[in-house]
Amino acid sequence: MTHIRWGILGASKFAREHMGPAIHAAKGAVLSAVASRNPASVGPFQEFAFECRAIAGYEALIADPDIDAVYIPLPHHMHVEWTVKALHAGKHVLAEKPIAMQAEDFDNLIAARDASGRLAAEAYMIVHHPQWQRARQMVADGAIGRVIHITGGFSYDNSDDPQNIRNQASMGGGGLRDIGVYVLGSARYVMGAELENISAKIRLESGFDTFASMQGNMGEATYSAYVSTRMHPHQEMVFHGSEGVLRLTAPFNANIFGEARIELHQPNLGLRVEKFPSANHYVQQVEAFGHSIRTGAAFPWTLEQARGTQEAIDKILAIGTELP
Repeated sequence: MTHIRWGILGASKFAREHMGPAIHAAKGAVLSAVASRNPASVGPFQEFAFECRAIAGYEALIADPDIDAVYIPLPHHMHVEWTVKALHAGKHVLAEKPIAMQAEDFDNLIAARDASGRLAAEAYMIVHHPQWQRARQMVADGAIGRVIHITGGFSYDNSDDPQNIRNQASMGGGGLRDIGVYVLGSARYVMGAELENISAKIRLESGFDTFASMQGNMGEATYSAYVSTRMHPHQEMVFHGSEGVLRLTAPFNANIFGEARIELHQPNLGLRVEKFPSANHYVQQVEAFGHSIRTGAAFPWTLEQARGTQEAIDKILAIGTELP
């Protein structure tokens, strides 16, 4: 297979601005088709990918024999259904995060993946970014000694957009499912450990969370983080160790929120900064997916790994003390 032929379910803004161009730019990938009820909405994709076809309907796209892999950027509550359908149709599937609404959904996803023999994964792009790969290696190599405490925060304000799917409880809205996956999953990726002994506080609005703070233990380290969809935009992750501090700037929206950097603070050595100005984690994600399809190499973010984050989110939503 010289090129992976990709199809996208839905002409969403995110697919149009980020993942569509990433598929087109990735080595060994071709954006072959976009499925939409409105063929005109595929026009912007065809401006940068001339070979891209407009297909009327999701079922038609996953049945198309000229599509090898499907990218799913649909609303959260539709991810499991269409991932399973695409796997049953013999396609490889990359579905946006969160790939499931609750941890128990992963049983169906994993069963469908294993029965089909195809690759299925959550589009957790940050693990493909050299900023996070480097951070994971630095912690493993003992650059900051023993990790004692982890802090994280991710916020934005979409209160002026009530029709946004992130403000719709029935579509899996709320901050935890949308951005909680980042403050939780990134720390799990670096530490190789699950969040345990969880406590949390949550503020709800119309049935979905607009603020959540969470605490617990991750391996031997303590952990504290928050997410909000009603606060001034901010994102940061910090790993504080016995022999230094590792801080990641723009850890989740590299080169959009700001420049992706790692700041390593060490006693006697002062501050060392590593910058990643040109890395595009969306392109690297597509290329890693294609590499796994061609070679059978392990994909950096498995369904089993994604389930660990969803288990933590489920627990936070279940036990969180509601704030006024």
